[in-house]
Amino acid sequence: MDIGKFRTRLLVLREEIVRLHDVSNDSRAVVELDQQSVGRLSRMDAIQQQAMALATEQQRQLQMKRIDSALARIDSGTYGECVRCGEAIPEKRLMADLTITLCIDCARG
Repeated sequence: MDIGKFRTRLLVLREEIVRLHDVSNDSRAVVELDQQSVGRLSRMDAIQQQAMALATEQQRQLQMKRIDSALARIDSGTYGECVRCGEAIPEKRLMADLTITLCIDCARG
């Protein structure tokens, strides 16, 4: 297994998440409730959009933690090993999800 290939893909994915975080700052900002300039439905829509942006950001942060954990496993030499049973995780499974930590058997159980 070419660990360098996985490291590169993880770093590219990490950079993309950081870029998306930076781009989406405005959508997570506090919604101003100026009733003079914005109608009630528009405010509700803005609050809903903000809530969705915050939920998306939480998912990005979770993915960032998973990426950092995978990079740490690469550094420690345990990337590609199931964290539960220690068996090798098939390369195809790792290609499908670079941050996967369990083999198929442990994931089912």
